[in-house]
Amino acid sequence: MHRTPLHSAHCAAGARLVDFAGWEMPLHYGSQIEEHHAVRRDAGMFDTSHMLAIDLQGAGAREFLRAALANDVARLKQPGKALYSCLLNEAGGVLDDLIVYFLREDLFRVIVNAGTAQKDLAWLEGLRAKRAPQLALRARRDLAMIAVQGPMARKRTFQAVPELRAAAEPLGAFFGAQAGDAFIARTGYTGEDGVELLVPAPQAMAIWARLADAGVRPCGLGARDTLRLEAGMNLYGQDMDESVTPLESGLAWTVALEGARDFVGKAALLEKTPARELTGLVLRGRGGVLRSHQKVRTASGEGEITSGGFAPTLATSIALARLPAGTVPGSSVQVEVRERKLDALVVKPPFVRHGESLLPKF
Repeated sequence: MHRTPLHSAHCAAGARLVDFAGWEMPLHYGSQIEEHHAVRRDAGMFDTSHMLAIDLQGAGAREFLRAALANDVARLKQPGKALYSCLLNEAGGVLDDLIVYFLREDLFRVIVNAGTAQKDLAWLEGLRAKRAPQLALRARRDLAMIAVQGPMARKRTFQAVPELRAAAEPLGAFFGAQAGDAFIARTGYTGEDGVELLVPAPQAMAIWARLADAGVRPCGLGARDTLRLEAGMNLYGQDMDESVTPLESGLAWTVALEGARDFVGKAALLEKTPARELTGLVLRGRGGVLRSHQKVRTASGEGEITSGGFAPTLATSIALARLPAGTVPGSSVQVEVRERKLDALVVKPPFVRHGESLLPKF
């Protein structure tokens, strides 16, 4: 099993460690709920070093990515600007969701998920060999990643690592900048403000300790999952995978179908109208908890929950569910929970943004 450069810090803090995509990662450090609330109310940090940064360098990097990704990197005009996209197969299925940063005209950085990292790297390498052999792909396992999230995240990060402040403080949302040996981006996976740090692996332990001393709470995979679910953010392998398209996964906004640009999977996406779409559910009452794979009965047919659970910020159960296309927000549905049918309301994600509920009153 793989271990990140921060593994010993997790052990010293008494983390409960679990296998996640072949990596030994902290599930929590004692209380998942308290870690969740720390991010919503103050600042928490996550070891995301199991994810992979891939640098694409050389002449023609932009045109290569325009053909490889569903979103269009032509939109990236300013150095440091980031774009969320999907990597698709020829059938339009989602190989992965990722973030790509424009660093220079001959240098882009792609951040991919841990469970798909080797598959993504091989896929991109195959495309590069056929379409742009002059480019170089570099997997940056020499970098550790730390995500600091919450309303106080940036303030506490600048307090802990003041040498990053000059480069990071001016950053707008979805921008990144190099700051000496570190790369810092104003991005995240929680629905809160914050930063994601990519630092040389030997420096990770010291930076983690400095953040903790500044009052940033270590948080594990459990809180990361409840936070991203409240924020309406997809998890690869649950809410989308190679069997579904981004148009069926609430990710149509990440696909640039307009114009003459071709990309892998475009023809398949144009071929047929999706019969299903991903949307949100909120449980009415307190009769159970919404979980993945539970069946959903709608007026237009059957659907299924892809991600679900108790939302600590909302004190109720929520879910993402793939339902028949055209199921409108405000509709009532029934979820099969242990041979019972529980009432739920269809809502448009996100459920929480910047610590505030976005749920309609009902």
